[in-house]
Amino acid sequence: MTAAERSIPFFPYSQLFLAREEEILAVMTDVCRRGAYILQQECRDFEANLSNFMGAKHAFGVANGTDAIIIGLRAAGIKAGDEVILPSHTYIATAAAVHMVGATPVLAECGADHMLDPEDVLRRITSRTRAIMPVQINGRTCDMVALQEIADDHGLLVCEDAAQALGSKFDGQSAGTFGVFGTISFYPAKLLGCFGDGGAIVTNDDMVAEKIGLLRDHGRNEDGVVVAWGLNSRLDNLHAAVLDLKLKFFREDIARRREIAALYQEGLGDVDDLVLPPAPDADPRHFDVYQNYELEAGQRSELREHLTESGIGTIIQWAGTPVHQFKDLGFTDHLPKTDEFFRRCLMLPMNMALSDEDVSYVVASVRRFYGK
Repeated sequence: MTAAERSIPFFPYSQLFLAREEEILAVMTDVCRRGAYILQQECRDFEANLSNFMGAKHAFGVANGTDAIIIGLRAAGIKAGDEVILPSHTYIATAAAVHMVGATPVLAECGADHMLDPEDVLRRITSRTRAIMPVQINGRTCDMVALQEIADDHGLLVCEDAAQALGSKFDGQSAGTFGVFGTISFYPAKLLGCFGDGGAIVTNDDMVAEKIGLLRDHGRNEDGVVVAWGLNSRLDNLHAAVLDLKLKFFREDIARRREIAALYQEGLGDVDDLVLPPAPDADPRHFDVYQNYELEAGQRSELREHLTESGIGTIIQWAGTPVHQFKDLGFTDHLPKTDEFFRRCLMLPMNMALSDEDVSYVVASVRRFYGK
């Protein structure tokens, strides 16, 4: 097969709907016929099923993943004058949420595993530090034991941005359930995606849960009485119904993502120029779910051009810009490890529409570039 005969987009958004078209239409039609749009039974059911899936006590659907972080931080008491340490290897939303509650985002390096580096976190703690925010990137969970030990030693909160890690685990515990709260994104390209924006906050803290419930719904309590200042950030019932349907098949989706990652590992593990993500089960402490398949390549630009010519879509995450490089936002940090990673990083297709033949084609194309 020639390159022109096959096209593998990085993410085929239409497949979100087409893969389960009849079932999705059925639940959407049911919601619409009943006029059940905001904070109705489907949303409550999804929140209960999500909390059960994650092993969390409380789950709240909200409008998007960024709101989830803002609401979580406010519920945890993060405020003006506080500092929150987070990796520069994240989307701008993580830092923006810290800024939006009046606190200061303090950016730290990523380690060799591309996750928040605990040693660099230690170096950035000051008298104003209030929390550490690990970001669970690409379907992998940070070393939460090391980060929690640092937090405990310095009296800090742990607040998780687990937007890309629903289903990922560290030492058998789900991403998003380690800290005072964790957040999930349901943006279409996420592990569990809806047809627009959506997010969730999970917590095991009853007091934080009470505040989250108020903050997401105009400060209204269960009786509909406004008792606090709040936001309008509710996961609409239509999205909740679709997500609850998809959650039923989510373990199968995770298993398939791990199969694809194993195929990439088998096919590309001997290419010296590449640094691949850890293979499934490479480290018994980590259960990775591969939101993305992000590798490092010394010849990244040339490889990407070759793959484009072969009909294969790739992405450099966040347009190749870690947070500390947004100079217009006032960042002046020098993070050489993160800079080097972003000079080399590249994402291969990783989604539920990929067949084994598609993965084989991507592998063969990469190997052909390297003369293998």
